[in-house]
Amino acid sequence: MNRGMDGLKIANRVLNTEIQALELVRASLGQTFNQILEAVNECRGKVVITGMGKSGHVGRKIAASMASLGIPAFFVHPGEAMHGDLGMVQPSDLVIAISYSGESDEIKCILPGLQQMGVKLVGITSNPESTLARKSYIAQIFPETKEACHLGLAPTSSTTAVMAYGDALAVAASELKKFGKKDFAVCHPAGSLGKKLTIRAIDLMKKTGLQDVLRLDSKIKDAILALGRMGGEIIAVEDERKRLLGIITNGSLERELSARPDIYRDSIEGMVKRFPVFVDDESMAIDALQVMKDSGVKAVPVVKEEKVIGILQQKDIIQTGIYL
Repeated sequence: MNRGMDGLKIANRVLNTEIQALELVRASLGQTFNQILEAVNECRGKVVITGMGKSGHVGRKIAASMASLGIPAFFVHPGEAMHGDLGMVQPSDLVIAISYSGESDEIKCILPGLQQMGVKLVGITSNPESTLARKSYIAQIFPETKEACHLGLAPTSSTTAVMAYGDALAVAASELKKFGKKDFAVCHPAGSLGKKLTIRAIDLMKKTGLQDVLRLDSKIKDAILALGRMGGEIIAVEDERKRLLGIITNGSLERELSARPDIYRDSIEGMVKRFPVFVDDESMAIDALQVMKDSGVKAVPVVKEEKVIGILQQKDIIQTGIYL
């Protein structure tokens, strides 16, 4: 027996069954979805998701997706809600309860409390005659779906369908609220996108002191000391008006030293690379990284009003997790 081939057949059957469930849900979308979407966007409190068992796991994911996309939301376990956590729900909140049968004991137990608080309740169920459907302000009735489990019992297709429905609801609500990339970054400060949209060049640069920016008449000794203090790839050179004039790279300094100059008397003038690539203090770190990649350099001066305020290195950007 080729167990690998048998497993592949089973996997294809499972996926096809779940795809069919998603197609049924898509076909059933209508005015009810719009009503729930309107309720989510008009909610003045938080969207509270609840569900028991596998529906609870799906509910946690929906709440997390909403919060990620700028819709204040959290999950409350109905069992814990029966023992005090219902106090987390306020009258201004919107509760979305998920129960395939609509008769989950834990869900039914918290309905009177929600009703007494005057909380709007949205029910997601496949049973239009269920307690949940009857007690809901809005009820989304899912089409009956065949579970992908070979026993036809374990929640598989049904939970996949609800999760996809939750994604559709979260994305639609977020898009209608005009939640943008900068808003997303605020909610994901540790994520790659969040860093790209929030970390500036000035946040990662090494600040330059008075002795770290040279003049054309500075000596090679000064360049060696400045490069040592900055610990990087380049040092900046300014003109008599303290504007960026050029840079000296670590490589050019090494080449000059190999020629055995008098480091105490010889000036840096012949080593200066004029009109260098630079970024301003308002640049994002990701944009600075792009500039360095395009120009084939490992570091750039950071300039504010034509004056050098720091040196930014490519490696310092990459180390934060920002990449192109």
